[in-house]
Amino acid sequence: METVLAKNQIYDAPVEGFTSQGEGVCRIGGRAVFVARALPGEVWRVRIVKVTRTAVWGRGETLLSPSPLRREPACPVFGRCGGCAALHMDYSLELQFKLDRVNDALRRIGGLDLRAERIVPAPAREGYRNKAVYNFAPGPVCGFYRPRSHEVIPAARCLLQPPTFDAAAGALLNWMKAAKVPAYDERTGRGLIRHLFLRRTGEHFAACVEAAGAVPAGAVEALRTACPDLTGVLACRNDRPGNAVMDGPVTTLWGRADVAETVCGARLELSPLAFFQVNTAQAETLYKLAGEYAQPAGKTVLDLYCGVGAIGLAVARDASRLIGSDIVPQAVDNARRNAAANGVDNAEYICGDASQVAARLAADGLRPDVIITDPPRKGMDEAVLAAMAAMGPERIVYVSCDPATLARDLKRLAGLGYAALRATAVDMFPGTHHVETVCLLSKLNVKQHIEVELTMDEMDLTAAEKKASYEEIKEYVLEKFGMKVSHLYIAQVKRKCGIIERENYNKPKSESAKQPQCPPEKEAAIRAALEYFRMI
Repeated sequence: METVLAKNQIYDAPVEGFTSQGEGVCRIGGRAVFVARALPGEVWRVRIVKVTRTAVWGRGETLLSPSPLRREPACPVFGRCGGCAALHMDYSLELQFKLDRVNDALRRIGGLDLRAERIVPAPAREGYRNKAVYNFAPGPVCGFYRPRSHEVIPAARCLLQPPTFDAAAGALLNWMKAAKVPAYDERTGRGLIRHLFLRRTGEHFAACVEAAGAVPAGAVEALRTACPDLTGVLACRNDRPGNAVMDGPVTTLWGRADVAETVCGARLELSPLAFFQVNTAQAETLYKLAGEYAQPAGKTVLDLYCGVGAIGLAVARDASRLIGSDIVPQAVDNARRNAAANGVDNAEYICGDASQVAARLAADGLRPDVIITDPPRKGMDEAVLAAMAAMGPERIVYVSCDPATLARDLKRLAGLGYAALRATAVDMFPGTHHVETVCLLSKLNVKQHIEVELTMDEMDLTAAEKKASYEEIKEYVLEKFGMKVSHLYIAQVKRKCGIIERENYNKPKSESAKQPQCPPEKEAAIRAALEYFRMI
């Protein structure tokens, strides 16, 4: 019989595992209780701080039995800043947590027997980031956001950044205080300085100041004085309300805008805001794995979400033809220049939305032997997946920074005739809960596979359908992921998961009526709720 949990009750409880965000999970009174910074195998005195119908959160008040894998975090703001989730873990435990996170998603969300073979550790746990965003708030203060908020936690030093980044952020903050330049206030829309975006490569170090107006010359001088190896200072004009970072036109105030990096023997030019992996050493590991899985020798390779062309150029010399595609014009320009600068004459690049480009290429009869895809965290929509499958490549190499959306897309690709064969995790982001994965898929041999179709009438799933109400699912998604979802979206996801719905539930009123479809990130959250309630 379940115990009724209430706020401020205190229990002694062992920690059984991790959530995907790195929180410890206790089981108290038959319910899972999430406790930040608790490690499996530990026993904590836990105070219940929040109880809903779908989830319970606790605060660890006394550590009664610590894990031998617990470490004292060197960061003074650990636990308040939202940047890190694993500084209190021995690195062996952090790696195991991330590998388990990938394999759990493959099993629960993807319904796959596949397991990631291993996780590749990072050569350095500190100072590895080549890119950072420092946030400014009235005070002024400079630092990083508290988890699930835009409250800035002041931080003079971040262990994940190189010291030059902290020096640049500190110099800009000190200049603001001396010159009485206000930081932007999200609540009122007043103030000037919003963020400082920094990017460092082996040769160059660029700073981009985002402001709700013109950046004064004093900011440039402050940055150049504090950072002698700075090669460029840029300004991003963003005076619109909202949460977007670096969302506006970028101009060069001093020096050069682009930076350059060498990865897998290719010299890459990066425009100010172009995507590039934040850990250069591990990016090289990732690209080599992608090349190993792709086996591009003599093949036509399609590189979707190509960015500045990094992965494609790593395999282009072996391939007979390389086609890259990205929606960001500056990234595509970078990719073209990078191919030319590296003497790659078998590459061509297309600027456009991935689903439209893939559909057009499929309609034009392109039949690549290999498709490499490195989509954003939200993964790929079904139109892109369908277009990829329509081209019939022998292999698909999927690179992902989110295990949940990777597993979802692998499941969809399985339905389109592609089996996931191998996966390797790469610790691109030490100290955090994030993990990168590269996965190999192969086209099924239809002559050796038999498709079995079952009608829903043959499956008795009514018990699962009754386990949680729509309101309980909505509340869980809101509490856990901060998203609002509709009954319609829940119904769509339940249908995809094989949970029977009433015959006319949420169907459009007419055949011609268009019904909004659940976005991928909300679908992943709803699936997580269905798993929590053991409905799937």
